[in-house]
Order: sequence, then structure tokens, then C-alpha cells
Amino acid sequence: MNKPITHCLLCERELQGNVGWKELLKKSLPKTICHRCEQRFEKVEEQTNPNITTLFHYNDAMKDYVHRYKFLHDVVLAHVFNTALHEHLKSERRLIIPIPMHEESLKIRSFAQVDELLKAVHIPFQHHLTKQTDEQQSKKTRAQRLETVQLFSVNNPSLIKHKDILLIDDIYTTGTTLQHAKNALLEAGANTVTGFALIHS
Repeated sequence: MNKPITHCLLCERELQGNVGWKELLKKSLPKTICHRCEQRFEKVEEQTNPNITTLFHYNDAMKDYVHRYKFLHDVVLAHVFNTALHEHLKSERRLIIPIPMHEESLKIRSFAQVDELLKAVHIPFQHHLTKQTDEQQSKKTRAQRLETVQLFSVNNPSLIKHKDILLIDDIYTTGTTLQHAKNALLEAGANTVTGFALIHS
């Protein structure tokens, strides 16, 4: 998105003075949603897993956002959490690898939601994983997720050998997806692998 965002991406209210000295000094990205919409999202105040960082809870406002972004294919909404994502990832030095979609799922959705979140905040990333099944984890019970066979393969192990890696996903639920990706990368020779997700469901 090259044009400045002048209206809230969620409710279309005009954004008032969203770039000030504080933002300029911190080199923050300008806000893309109004204060009223921002207040509807619930931030994660305490992390429950030392290996995974999440930013927001999956409350009603977030459910609506996910529906519009992922299932109504409103790719512009990748910019909604620009400020929060940029603040947490702008100084990241580890190799960032997004959780990939299966190629059949990508054809249906037409965009990879995690990739678009990272592109929106200008965070460099690389793809080193291939998803081996198009089964959707969101449609499984917790027990079924925990019994899932390995979901990912590593494309070229030599490229991630001895690397410290940060895995990025949009939603963290049981941790099954991130754990499968982590196991695949560690078995392929990665040094360390930790996780990051926008939403904790």
C-alpha cells in the first residue's frame, strides 16, 4: 500500500493526526485504525509460553477481523496491526520464517495471510518450509490436532543449518502447527527455533 492511510481500515472514520513527534522519534509506522477500533482489541499482558510470543487475544473484535481478512479475502486488512507488529519485529536479527499455506489452500485464498502481515510492516522473511497437507487445523478438535502427523518439510536444510529462527504465524491455539514447524527445522539442523503469533486463541 503506497498511498497514506487517512481513514480507519475497519470503520472508515477519518484518522486524526496519526503521525506525531513521538512516532517519528520511535520510527514507528503510522496508525491504520482509529482509537475506538484499537480499544476493541485485547492485548496479551502476560505470556504463558516462554517459547512463543503472542500479541492479542481472540476476542469478538479479533474474530470479526480474522473473518474479514482471511475468509472475505480483504487483503488490505494486513495493515491493521502495522504499529504493533513493527514495534515487536523491527529489531529482530533471527531468520524469520512464516508458517506457509498448502498450495491448494493458497489457490483458494489467493494470498498468504502471514506473508502479507510481514510485507505490510516491511519485515524481511524467507520461506524454508513446505506444508505437506491441506487439512485445516482450525477445523480439528484439540485432541485431533495433538495427534496430527508431521505437517511440514524443510525445502533445503543447508540454508537453515546452525541458524537461529523465529517462526511467524497469525493464530496460536494449541501450538501444534508451530511445534511441527519447529521440530522439522531443528531436525534439519537449525540452532534455535522460537515462535511468534499475532493472535492467541
